[in-house]
Amino acid sequence: MSTEKLRGRGASSNPVNRFEKTSYQPSQWDEPEDPSPHTVFLRDQTRTIINYNDSPDVGFEASINPYRGCEHGCIYCFARPNHEYLGFSAGLDFETKILVKEDAPDLLRRELASPRWKPQVIAISGVTDAYQPIERRLQLTRKCLEVLVEFRNPVVIITKNELVTRDIDLLRRLASFDAVLVFVSVTSLDAELARELEPRASQPARRLAAIEALAGARVPVASLVAPVIPGLTDHEMPSIIAAVAKAGAVAASYVPLRLPYGVAPLFEEWLTQHRPLQKEKILNRIRDIRGGRLNDPNFVTRMQGSGAYAQQLSELFELSCRKAKLNSRRPVLSAISFQRPGPTQLGLF
Repeated sequence: MSTEKLRGRGASSNPVNRFEKTSYQPSQWDEPEDPSPHTVFLRDQTRTIINYNDSPDVGFEASINPYRGCEHGCIYCFARPNHEYLGFSAGLDFETKILVKEDAPDLLRRELASPRWKPQVIAISGVTDAYQPIERRLQLTRKCLEVLVEFRNPVVIITKNELVTRDIDLLRRLASFDAVLVFVSVTSLDAELARELEPRASQPARRLAAIEALAGARVPVASLVAPVIPGLTDHEMPSIIAAVAKAGAVAASYVPLRLPYGVAPLFEEWLTQHRPLQKEKILNRIRDIRGGRLNDPNFVTRMQGSGAYAQQLSELFELSCRKAKLNSRRPVLSAISFQRPGPTQLGLF
């Protein structure tokens, strides 16, 4: 593990892929590696775009992700281990080797046009953020939204990037059919801490501005207070809830930090570099809500934690929401307006 902070990166190293039986350890004669590797974009030639899950605690069955890996570089991201399935590391590789699904909009149109598609809510950014910086240039997420508008298929978006406001024109059209809800994730209101935790994501003030812009355009918007990091950001929950409510959010949810597989050593490395004096306190608090471990994969408890401290977080969240009048009118999405293109358009496929 590295002890050197890398500017603009969440991780500072590339831990060994858990699926690889061998790894290369550089010797004293090797050329030194680039201390701050540049981001590269690789073509992902996937043949399908809609992913399905049967997890009882996720809230949706279908999702799309135009990108794999994420430039935001959030050190705590639970999706980091997914990069290991691609032969990469959960560390720097996750935020510097981004796979791009160039055919995502066409694949989505084809799958929605199929009679096998059962109209239902599709989540965007269920794994990595679909509004990460490269989206500004490639616009794959926007093109997927255009398809969803065409079919009037409901969508939930989760993002921590103000870029989502670029697509307000499309989101308003979906809103007219009760077919959209945008969650803007807010981890901390502390700009410096956010910069350290989420180096290439939008700053907290810009996320609040995004909530305000969406609400002003009558696009249903909520906030995800996630992850709540025990001993580091948990005390901010009331102020975050109050801030997002003031900006126009009508609902909120929260998820305590979990550290699956290679995320745990990466987060420990981050604590050593950024919060050395608080490190043991934070890790012990995480263990308090994760059954003595740093990760609890159990469907029943992984999203809320367990134990007395997790119960305190739950009560604090509920109290904060009641004070801010959140969740009393949570939007309900509908697929009743779903439509497939007419014969002329279908003939194009």
